[in-house]
Amino acid sequence: MAIERTFIAIKPDGVQRGLVGEILGRFERKGFKLIALKQLTLSQELAEQHYGVHRERPFFSDLVKFITSGPVVAMVWEGDGVIAGARRLIGATNPLEAEPGTIRGDLAVNIGRNVIHGSDGDETAQFEISLWFKSSEINDWIPSDQGWRKE
Repeated sequence: MAIERTFIAIKPDGVQRGLVGEILGRFERKGFKLIALKQLTLSQELAEQHYGVHRERPFFSDLVKFITSGPVVAMVWEGDGVIAGARRLIGATNPLEAEPGTIRGDLAVNIGRNVIHGSDGDETAQFEISLWFKSSEINDWIPSDQGWRKE
């Protein structure tokens, strides 16, 4: 697999419930590399751009209202197959359908308060990363243990 990047956001419910450390730890234990991280409260404009694909759906305004309701932790993760790997860690959108052991299966309350967002593909990841982060906010670095990892 090729090294990829993906966008992950811990939504206001996850931040307010104190789940940031738990979620970060799951990605780190999986072996993915954190290359960008910030906490912010989204503007209406950023929220509408992020959820633009859902603009015509009846739940669009509720999505925007929720994601702007409190702080969000935005991240960029890098690694082999990180997009698909992150989606597996996150679990199904509806926590009632998410497998135990996934973030949503273990931590989310309902479909409207499902704790986390993750890019669903390479094109989406590139769009979301560029929407949320300036290139100067992304840190390329080499882990000290890379010398003993198999390629």
